[in-house]
Amino acid sequence: MTFEDLSDIELKRSIDEDSELIPLLSLEDEDQIRNEKIPDTLPILPLKNTVLFPGVVIPITVGREKSIQLIRDANKTDKTLGVITQKNDDVEDPTKDDLHSVGTVAFILKTLRMPDGNTTIIIQGKKRFKTEEYIQSEPYHKARVSAFDEVRPPSNDKEFQAIVSNLKDTSIKIIRISPGIPNDASFAINNIDSPAFLVNFISSNMNAKSAEKQKMLEVANLKERSLLVLEHLNKELQMLELRNQIQNKTKMDLDKQQREYFLNQQIRTIQEELGGGNFEQDIAEFTEKAKTKKWSAEVKEIFDKQLAKLRRINPNAAEYGIQTNYVELLLELPFNEYTEDNFDLKHAQTVLDEDHFGMEKVKERIIEHLAVLKLKGNLKSPILCLYGPPGVGKTSLGKSIAKALNRKYVRMSLGGMRDESEIRGHRKTYIGAMPGRILQNLKKVQSSNPVFVLDEIDKIGNSYHGDPSSALLEVLDPEQNSTFYDNFLELDYDLSKVMFIATCNNLADIQPALRDRMEIIEVGGYTVEEKLEIAKRHLIPKQIEESGLKKTQLKFSDKVLEFLIETYTHESGVRNLEKKISKIARNAAVHIAKDEDTPKISEENILKILGPTHIKDKYQGNDIAGVVTGLAWTQVGGDILFIETSLSKSKGGKLTLTGNLGDVMKESATLALEFLKAHPHIIDVKPEIFDEYNIHIHVPEGGTPKDGPSAGITMLTSLASAFTKRKVKKALAMTGEITLRGKVLPVGGIKEKILAAKRAGIKEIILCAANKKDVDDIKADYLKGLSFHYVTQMDEVLKLALLKEKAREF
Repeated sequence: MTFEDLSDIELKRSIDEDSELIPLLSLEDEDQIRNEKIPDTLPILPLKNTVLFPGVVIPITVGREKSIQLIRDANKTDKTLGVITQKNDDVEDPTKDDLHSVGTVAFILKTLRMPDGNTTIIIQGKKRFKTEEYIQSEPYHKARVSAFDEVRPPSNDKEFQAIVSNLKDTSIKIIRISPGIPNDASFAINNIDSPAFLVNFISSNMNAKSAEKQKMLEVANLKERSLLVLEHLNKELQMLELRNQIQNKTKMDLDKQQREYFLNQQIRTIQEELGGGNFEQDIAEFTEKAKTKKWSAEVKEIFDKQLAKLRRINPNAAEYGIQTNYVELLLELPFNEYTEDNFDLKHAQTVLDEDHFGMEKVKERIIEHLAVLKLKGNLKSPILCLYGPPGVGKTSLGKSIAKALNRKYVRMSLGGMRDESEIRGHRKTYIGAMPGRILQNLKKVQSSNPVFVLDEIDKIGNSYHGDPSSALLEVLDPEQNSTFYDNFLELDYDLSKVMFIATCNNLADIQPALRDRMEIIEVGGYTVEEKLEIAKRHLIPKQIEESGLKKTQLKFSDKVLEFLIETYTHESGVRNLEKKISKIARNAAVHIAKDEDTPKISEENILKILGPTHIKDKYQGNDIAGVVTGLAWTQVGGDILFIETSLSKSKGGKLTLTGNLGDVMKESATLALEFLKAHPHIIDVKPEIFDEYNIHIHVPEGGTPKDGPSAGITMLTSLASAFTKRKVKKALAMTGEITLRGKVLPVGGIKEKILAAKRAGIKEIILCAANKKDVDDIKADYLKGLSFHYVTQMDEVLKLALLKEKAREF
C-alpha cells in the first residue's frame, strides 16, 4: 500500500472542516502505516519550532519560496515529503548542516491558500527516517534516506503497560488543571488504543521545546521514549500545581488588600476627627493657599469641587497623583495676577536704544503701544511678528521689550514642534498628562501679562499628532485668546494681556490664517556702519567678558573692524561677525595665558588668525558681453548673482538653461527671449539672428537652488548684450519682474538687495517705479553711494544698461 491510498480515509476521518474532533489514529491505520515502504529519496521540508511525530496530523504554514515550490511539486506527484526540524529557528535559509538527521515522512492531506499570501498545508506523519546523503539543494533540499525503525517491547510487558497507563492518567490531570486546554482532549486520550500513537500524540501536543521533542523523536526504543515523555509530563504537572497554588495565594493577598483599604477608610475618618494625617495636611495646605488666589467665582467653584474629589480618592490609587497635579496647577497658575507696566516712554526708548542699534520700526511700535496703554488704561496686547534674516536680533529684542515695559519675559522655541498637545496640553485621562507649554511658561513666570516670545514660528511642523500652527490660531487671535482652552486645565484662561512676539525668517512658511492674525514688522539687515557700531557697543564687550580678558587687552580700531566686516562676513545680521570676534578674543586669551605679548589687532594679524577669506559677492566687471549683475533675496539676506548668456552658431535657436533654476526663473528667461524675438528693433538686430544661434543662459553656483521672478530684467539685459555684443554699464545691478507686454513689475526684499549691492561695490541700481516707495522707506544712511533708476518698460532697462561700446567675446 502507498501513502496516497490513505488520503480519502484520513481526510474523511480527520480533516472534516465542520467537525471539532481531534484527528486520531486507529490500530488498523497504524498497521497500514507500518507496512508502508519509505521512498529512497525525499524532498525535505525544514520546520521551525515544530516536530512532526508518526501518525499525528498538524497544520503547517509555509512562507519560504523554496518550501512553497516543494509543496507545489509534491502535490503534482504522490504528495509525500520528508519533514525535518531546524536546529536553529533564526536561520531563514537552512543548509543541510542546519537540519537534524532524523525526521518524519509526511503525507499532504490538504493544501490551503491563505488571504495573506502564505500557504497552509495539513500533513500527517507516517514513519521516521534518517538522512544518508543530501543530493539536491535547489530549488529545495532533497536527500537519500533510510528507515529509522522503531523497537517495540513485547505485548505482555507489564512495565510498559504501567508506563502507558501512567501517561494517560498524568495527561488527563494536566488537561483538567490547565485552563487553556479543552476538556475534549481528555476524551481523545482515553480513546487512543495504540500505545505507540499515544506516546507520539502526547509528545506532539505537550508543552515542550522543539529540541526536547526532537530528542524524543530520535529515541528508537518505544519503552525508553515513553519514560522520557512521562518524566516531562510529571515536571509539567508539578509546575501547573505550583502555579495554581500561587494564584490562590495571590487571590488571598488581594482579599487582604481590600480589607486594608476599608480599614484605611476607617482610619481616615478617625484622623479627620482628630485633625488629619499627612495627605490631609496637603489638602489643608491647598485650602490655605487658595485663600490668597485672585480667582473668579467660576474658578473658585471648580477648585472646591476638585479638592472635594481629591479628599475622596484613596492616596494609594493611581488617580490620586493626577488629581493632585490638577489641583496644584489651579493653585500655581497666575489667574488675574499682572505685573505693573512702566509707562515712562523716555525710559522705554532709552532701554530699547541701549540694547539694540537701529530697528526704529519695532521700537516705534512698542512706544505707540505704551502711549495708548498709558492714555486708555486698558488695551489688548498686540501680536507682533518680527520678520527678517538670521542674526539681526529678533529674539533678543523680546527681552529688551520686556525690560522696557517692566514685564516678565518668556521665550518658547517652536522649531520642529509637531504635536498639538505641546500648545493645548493633554487630556487628564492620559497617564502622564500635563498642561500645554503656554500655561507651563505662565506658571513659571507667575504673571498673566509677560512678554512671550514665540521663536521660529515659521519652522513649526505637523504630523498625525495634529497641527500646532492651527492650535496657535486661538492663542494669537486678540478676539479669541481671552478664553484660551487648555485640554488639561479644562477651563478658559485669559491670554489677552500677554504680549506675544513671534519671530521668523520666511513668511511664506507660515500658515496664511496664522500670518493674518499677526502684525508683521520687517527687521532688515545692517549696513557696514551699523555693524561697526553694534560690534563696538555690544559684541566686543561681550566677547571680552566671556573670554576672561580686560578691556585694555583687546582693542579694535574702526578701520580694522571695517576690514573684518567687509572681508569675513557675508550676512545681513551680525552672528558670523560675533563668531569672528570670539575667535580673535580666544587667540588673545591664549597669548595672555602663556605670558606672551598680545599681538596688536591689525589687518595682517586678522588674516593670520582667521585664515584666507571666502567672500565671493563682489562685482566682477563688465568686460564680457552677456554677463549682467542681478540682485536676489535669500533666507539669510540679500545677495548678488550673475546671469551669463553665450551664443553658439547653429540652426534652430535652441534655448538651454543651467544653474539649478526653478520653474519661475526658467519662465522669466523664456519671456525675455520671446520679447526680444517679437521686438528685435529695440536692440537693432535682424529677426533672423535668433534662428542662427543656440542660446545658453547660466547662473553660477549650480549647487544652490534659485527661483523667483526678480531676475527677469537681468535675463533680458543679458540676452540683449549677448546678441548685440554691447557692454553693460559698469557697477550696475538690477532687479524686477517682466511681462510679455514689455512691462516691468515690482519685486520684494528691496532693503536686503540694496545692502547686498553696497557690499558688492555696486553704484547704480535699476528698479521698477513701483518699488520707489520701498526705497523711500529706507533710512538715508543705507542709500549713501547709490543712485537709483526707476523704470516701467523693458526697453527703458536696455537704454539704461547697455553702452554703445562693444564687449570682448570671452
